[in-house]
Amino acid sequence: MIQLALAFFGLTALYMATGNNARARRWAPIVGLCGQPFWITFALQSSAWGLLALSVAYSAVYVRGAWVQWRKP
Repeated sequence: MIQLALAFFGLTALYMATGNNARARRWAPIVGLCGQPFWITFALQSSAWGLLALSVAYSAVYVRGAWVQWRKP
């Protein structure tokens, strides 16, 4: 189940971020953030500390993306 969530959120966020639809690009980092708890859970269950660090880094990048897309100009 976790692996399905990883694939779904990751691929959906990437698809949305690289498309021509500005509305979808705006939501891409939010969708990516929704997948991060699954990555963190997977890393903890696997004792994959490098993956955990990478997941935290990706979370920070997604937060930045959300900030850029959603802040008021």
